[in-house]
Amino acid sequence: MSTTGRGLHGRVLDTLGPEITAGDHPPGSVLRTDELAQRFDVSRSVMREVVRVLESMHLVESRRRVGVTVLPAHEWNVYDPQVIRWRLAGADRPRQLRSLTVLRSAIEPVAAGLAARNATAEQCAELTECALGMVAHSRGHQLEGYLFHDMAFHRVVLAASGNEMFARLGDVVAEVLAGRTHHDVMFEDPDPAAVTLHVQLAEAVRARDAARAERLTREITEGALQELDILAP
Repeated sequence: MSTTGRGLHGRVLDTLGPEITAGDHPPGSVLRTDELAQRFDVSRSVMREVVRVLESMHLVESRRRVGVTVLPAHEWNVYDPQVIRWRLAGADRPRQLRSLTVLRSAIEPVAAGLAARNATAEQCAELTECALGMVAHSRGHQLEGYLFHDMAFHRVVLAASGNEMFARLGDVVAEVLAGRTHHDVMFEDPDPAAVTLHVQLAEAVRARDAARAERLTREITEGALQELDILAP
């Protein structure tokens, strides 16, 4: 596809996807590709590609002689990073953040314990570098810089677990962290206690202390839930 085609495809997705996840097109609604192509002023081929992407996320189902039908939320691929991003941009953001943070609290402590056993020397060095980056950006309203290092930190923890299923959740956790920052569900400066916990977690992984790594990660995710109680009740 040409660069122009990709741009049109992305523009339509970034409008239609959030509309579906926000409930503007309720489950069972039938979307006509011809009408959508006319609405977005794009070709039918661009619109068909958009529909294929939405189908891959299980947001819609396309049938001959019926059209494109919006599927109920329980059928959506809720682990798809783009679906997460769209849902966090909607009115249901507080519930979504809580649901995803509870998922983190169930997965990440176990992953951190495994990382303390399995992390390579390079991954240990990456964790330390990310933690120091978080410290360096933890003051002066540098949330974007902090987010960059925070996302990288948690990706390394999940990958260092040695469990490919945990590693695949790196994009999910990154979208949660990005959603909190971009939708102002963060303090202007990160909680100093949380920053310290990340530094200590990097040390625990490097020291091969699995029990401590798991405990520290549980404190991190519990702290994130407590922040939601304040900022997104």
